[in-house]
Amino acid sequence: MLDTMVRFFQDGGPFMYPIAAVLAIGLAITLERFFYLAPVRRGTRVAFERGILPLLQKRDYQRAMKAASNSDSAIAAIMGAGIARLLNHSRREDIEYAMEEGLMEVLPRLEKRTQYLATLANIATLLGLLGTIIGLIAAFTAVAAADPSQKASLLSESISIAMNTTAFGLMSAIPLLMFHAVLQTRTNEIVDSFEMAGVKLLNIISDQRSQTALA
Repeated sequence: MLDTMVRFFQDGGPFMYPIAAVLAIGLAITLERFFYLAPVRRGTRVAFERGILPLLQKRDYQRAMKAASNSDSAIAAIMGAGIARLLNHSRREDIEYAMEEGLMEVLPRLEKRTQYLATLANIATLLGLLGTIIGLIAAFTAVAAADPSQKASLLSESISIAMNTTAFGLMSAIPLLMFHAVLQTRTNEIVDSFEMAGVKLLNIISDQRSQTALA
């Protein structure tokens, strides 16, 4: 695949350079997002499942709040907002609203720049098509003034060069779309884990208040 892309790039026209620039920007965004989301996923498991959740299940809310405050993970910030309201004896709705507010603060950082990948993929495709169209126009213009014996070979060579632009644009766009889908899936999984953690906290609170009411 890499050799094919290099050959298309070498045989293409000037539109190869902006397409290559779009691909480079998209790959840079992809790497940055992967490196950002991976620690968030690990931090969610470590901070909540191994740190905060066991304390919540023991009804040790003070230590759970301390654990959330000492962690710099996103899930700790969300849970800390809910536990703080719990310690102030707030209603279940207020605790839920506090965690939703925390999620709304974290969500933009999780989705940051991911949507650009789909846009860059579309730009790469359109640049490829534009390069092909301009190449074909130039080819037919050159053929019109060429020697009749050379028209066939000149036309086929020019069309081949023009089509390379479309091929390179598509070969750049397809990986960017795949990376966009993967990053979007990972982001949704992280958000789902945040929401599940909030539901677990609310259920623990409900169980405790139900037991208190029965007692």
